[in-house]
Amino acid sequence: MSGIDALNSVRMVDGSSLTRRVTVSPGMCSSGSQIFGRIGDWTWEAVSAACGMNAHAATTADGRPAYLSFYYYRVRGGKTVHPHGLTFGDELRVCSRVFQIGSQSTLTLHRLAPAGLTVPEGPLDPEEVYERPHPDCMYAENFNRWIARSTPGSNQRLSEVTPPDFAYADLPRLPNRHSPRTPVGRARAAGSFYAEPPQGFVPAGPAHTTPYTLDVVRDLNGVGLVYFASYFSIFDTVLLGLWRSQGRSDEQFLRRKVAQQKVGYFGNADPGAALTISVNRWRSETAPDLEIADMAMHDAATNRLLAVTGIELEATPVPSPNA
Repeated sequence: MSGIDALNSVRMVDGSSLTRRVTVSPGMCSSGSQIFGRIGDWTWEAVSAACGMNAHAATTADGRPAYLSFYYYRVRGGKTVHPHGLTFGDELRVCSRVFQIGSQSTLTLHRLAPAGLTVPEGPLDPEEVYERPHPDCMYAENFNRWIARSTPGSNQRLSEVTPPDFAYADLPRLPNRHSPRTPVGRARAAGSFYAEPPQGFVPAGPAHTTPYTLDVVRDLNGVGLVYFASYFSIFDTVLLGLWRSQGRSDEQFLRRKVAQQKVGYFGNADPGAALTISVNRWRSETAPDLEIADMAMHDAATNRLLAVTGIELEATPVPSPNA
C-alpha cells in the first residue's frame, strides 16, 4: 500500500459511523467550493454505508432516479482547519456519523481534525459538534432529503420521496435540541438567517442586489440539477464583486477566514435561469475585521426563493511587503 493510499483509508466504526485519513489533494482545496463538495461526497458515502444502499444510484418505487439532496449545510471553521485554509498535502482525520431525522431524511455530522491532533475515539458525539467543538477542528452538518423530479427534464417542483431500500430505522436519533428543522424553517419563511440584525454588529453598507445567470458549464451536476456546492460558489462570486467595488483586493478575499457558514436550499432551477442575489452585510462594533454577510437567491422571473446563506467571517489583513 502506498503512502497516499494509507492516508486515504476509510474504516467503519459502527453501523452509523466512518473514519478516514485524508491527504488534501488539489481537487479539495481552494478559496472556492471544492471542500464543500468533497464533504458532500463523504455524506453520500456515509449514508450509503449506514443505510445499506447505494445512494448514488437510488430510485423511487416506480423506478425514477432519486437524489439525496441538500436541504441545509452548515460548516464551522476552526483555528487550524477552516474552509479556505487547506492546502496540498495537509493530513486530516475525518469522522462522520449519520443520524435519522424522519423517514425521508438524514443528518450527517463530520469532524475534520489535523492528523496529529488528539480527539475522542469512537462515534462522533453531537454534544461535541454543537456544544463543545474543538477549537482546532472544522465541523460540518448536512441535512439531506430524498427528492425526485416531478416532471422529466424540469428542475422545478421537485417532490420528496423515499427509496424503497432506504433503511434508516437503526440509525441513531439526533437529540431534538440539535435539530436544524426549526432554524431552517424560520430562515425559509424570512428569506434570511438574520431576520433581526445581529447583536453587536452595525451595517457595513447599503443592501445590494446582483443579477446572476446560471452557468451550464460550472453550476450543474451530472444529472442536470444545480450542484449543491455551486450555491457556495455563486454566493462567493457575488460577495467578491462587492468586495472589489469597495476597493478591497482579491488577495484579501483569498485570505478571508470563514468562522461559520449556513446554507438553506429551498429550490432548484433550470439551466440558464436568471437569478437575483441580495446581500446585507454587518461589521462588528468591537472587532472591525469580523463581518457577517446575509444573502438570498431568488428566481428572477418568479421571485421564488431558492436559497439563503449566512456567512460569519474574518477579513484577514494582508501582510505588509516589509513585514
